Amino acid sequence: MPSSFLFFLLVIGMPVLVILWGIFAYNRLVKYRQQVSEGWSGIDVQLKKRSNLIPNLVKVVKGYAAHEKSTLTEVTELRAQCVSSVGNSVDQRGKVEGGLASALTKLLLVAENYPDLKADNNFRDLQSTLTEVENDIEMARRYYNGAVRLMNVSVESFPSNLVAKQFHFTRAEYFQLENPADRQAPGVKL
Repeated sequence: MPSSFLFFLLVIGMPVLVILWGIFAYNRLVKYRQQVSEGWSGIDVQLKKRSNLIPNLVKVVKGYAAHEKSTLTEVTELRAQCVSSVGNSVDQRGKVEGGLASALTKLLLVAENYPDLKADNNFRDLQSTLTEVENDIEMARRYYNGAVRLMNVSVESFPSNLVAKQFHFTRAEYFQLENPADRQAPGVKL
């Protein structure tokens, strides 16, 4: 009798355990995929906030530094590229957003040459808000990349990779900037 019970456990119990583990692994992969989506949504919201600040910032700077036209044009053009890149891959979006971050840094550096501009309340408010948004983008990027790491580890690790392959879970892309200098939030000096 004990050997038949052991046989029963092996024949019935093992497949049940494998099925339960498969359900657990699938649900964990779904959770990680949702966290990646949530993280990207957070980045997208912050990038949109930054994009919405740029026309006001350019307008204020233009009033004081009209002959800095090339910098103002570059920022405006890169903003337009960012707005149009919303549906692109994470890697492509990172490249465009990195270019915009560099251009914004140049724009803020231009302000250093104009004491009246630096003293303007609108400019200081916009500069402060931009710094806050850049910090929020950095926090959103960290959350997103952490979610991507969890997803990618689960997709690649054995035995969860078997479930991932079966249900077409794939690696997610990290949100990275091309230029290491772009990883810095624009400096603000008042």
